[in-house]
Amino acid sequence: MQLRSRKLPRDAVHHPVFARFYARVSVTADLKGGIAAYREELLSGLSGRVIEIGAGNGLNFAHYPGAVSEVVALEPERSLRQLAVRSALRAEVPVDVVPGAAEALPVKSEAFDGAVASLVLCTVRDLPRALGEIRRVLRPGGELRFFEHGQAQGRALATAQRVADRTLWPLLFGGCHTARDPLAAIAAAGFEMGTYRRLRIPETGLQVPSSPCVLGVARKPFTED
Repeated sequence: MQLRSRKLPRDAVHHPVFARFYARVSVTADLKGGIAAYREELLSGLSGRVIEIGAGNGLNFAHYPGAVSEVVALEPERSLRQLAVRSALRAEVPVDVVPGAAEALPVKSEAFDGAVASLVLCTVRDLPRALGEIRRVLRPGGELRFFEHGQAQGRALATAQRVADRTLWPLLFGGCHTARDPLAAIAAAGFEMGTYRRLRIPETGLQVPSSPCVLGVARKPFTED
């Protein structure tokens, strides 16, 4: 793999307290909250070289299908990246975990058949730039698979999301902004939208600002406008 310098610090993101919290909670959510099934759906059918943006502690790695020849997994947070390296060792496909920020991907243009964004677009500092970078590194026709927090459709929860984003939520949850609209942002970045579906996590019970989610696929056009 050939990496390209993008003049960003190796640890552009540093949330050690959140990283420890997320490492515990995410494993429980996968096992008991049904998140593992969504990861399986997210990655089904991928093949070739794949770049994963914000790999966290590597919970996606176990779900990559055998047709994937290589995963380059970027994780900017040091503690989570160390956990992701351990997960990569147990994966059935080759996974290379590297530091890097979504807004400046340290890889060549048009080098990947697929890209994966899983519960990460809510945290990036510059969403249009990050999506532009994902589009840059995908080959024409390459797929962006996304599983993201999304803007609530109900007025009450949408209001709660905006309030949360303006107060303590990003500070407590590693920069997460729950009121972003990933579908609109992906389309605005020049991707062709494929199929997607909206989710609620958890499916029943108390809803929180991060409950509305969307899971789907978009594609980089074969020809540029």
